[in-house]
Amino acid sequence: MKTFSVSRTWCSLLAGLLLLALSAPASAEVLKIVVNDAIHPITEEYIARAIAAAESGKDQALLIELSTPGGLLDSTRDIIEKLLAAKVPVIIYVAPSGSRAASAGFFILEAADVAAMAPGTNTGAAHPVTLGGGKLDDVMKQKMENDAAALMRSVVSKRGRNVEIAETAVRQSKSFTDQEALSQHLVDYVASSDDDLFKQLQGKPVKRFSGETVTLNLVGQPIRNYEMTLKQHILAYILDPNVAFILLAIGALALYAEFNHPGAVVPGTVGVVFILLAIFALNLLPVRFAAVVLIFASFALFALEAKFATHGVLAIGGIATMVLGGLLLVDAPIPEMRVHLLTALAVSIPLGIITVFLMGIALKARANKIVTGSQGLVGEIGTAQCALSPQGKVFVHGELWDAVSSTNVPAGQTVVVRSIDGLQLRVDPVAARETLAISN
Repeated sequence: MKTFSVSRTWCSLLAGLLLLALSAPASAEVLKIVVNDAIHPITEEYIARAIAAAESGKDQALLIELSTPGGLLDSTRDIIEKLLAAKVPVIIYVAPSGSRAASAGFFILEAADVAAMAPGTNTGAAHPVTLGGGKLDDVMKQKMENDAAALMRSVVSKRGRNVEIAETAVRQSKSFTDQEALSQHLVDYVASSDDDLFKQLQGKPVKRFSGETVTLNLVGQPIRNYEMTLKQHILAYILDPNVAFILLAIGALALYAEFNHPGAVVPGTVGVVFILLAIFALNLLPVRFAAVVLIFASFALFALEAKFATHGVLAIGGIATMVLGGLLLVDAPIPEMRVHLLTALAVSIPLGIITVFLMGIALKARANKIVTGSQGLVGEIGTAQCALSPQGKVFVHGELWDAVSSTNVPAGQTVVVRSIDGLQLRVDPVAARETLAISN
């Protein structure tokens, strides 16, 4: 009996351990994300969620494959803050070959626990750029340079990398190939693939920003890709300034069409949705609100062109105004985060032509005489079927109507309809030549 009891106890213990093992969530040893875009608030959100996921999954490391032309300084600072505070080691790997980690990307690369590059990549060119490319006075320019240089020194010095060379990327806009960055100790490794990087890292100590030293053993460990959510994909797409500009322009055109054709519903709905999406995107980007005013002012010029027919002068002015508004819309530090000239032209020219055409049709329709309904009878010529003294019957537009005349009218006399009062016409007699004139 005692043996049976001990056996049952061991079986229960083994079963419990088995259930615990089965219920424990499977965790990848290395979590990987790919950042292949300009640095903006959605990039920062994506990296922050990946760090949180790696920490909660107790992964050995977070691998960030980076390829970026640069981006917004505020988002860059937020990313650096999260990288330095991460509880899991972060590896930044500039890849694939042909990629770059320029400007803001260089700051992010240097903030990593392990900085690596693929062959044929480059980094650097981290000089601060004024929004919109405007020229600053010497004092403000020096302040911006010193601020960016201090950020670079504070990050690089704690990582044990070359502070002086890293600072030249900020002050002198120097760029470095993968081999130049390796030989000058700006990055730790040059590797052709993830596996190659893990082999070079195997068993080597990594000093973290906190001063802690860890040894990574990642060879043969599974890699789990961590994708953006659907929301982040959509937001990252509409954060492209070219897409935001297109949404704003189409939304304004749709609302314009709704105002000219009240009750159409569909244009108004499309316009509201597109403008709300554009506002959301532009709210996360550095925007010149004067440029938004220029875009909406262009529609006023299109309307004036349709009304006064200035032979295209106002239409050309409207197109030029919209192009200028588009180019100045996003006040970003790198060309990749501004509206391209080709996009501004491709949107403004067709939009100007369509708007002038639609407005012209609307104005002509309003100027035309009403030919349907009861109001369509006003001005029509008819014949008195009996003497109007002053009431009687008249034949107008193929129908027999009750009518009242301002004077007595003999039967067979031609009359013209002046107005309608309910189901009764108010008419006046007309002479033969007046009848001819009205008919013409």
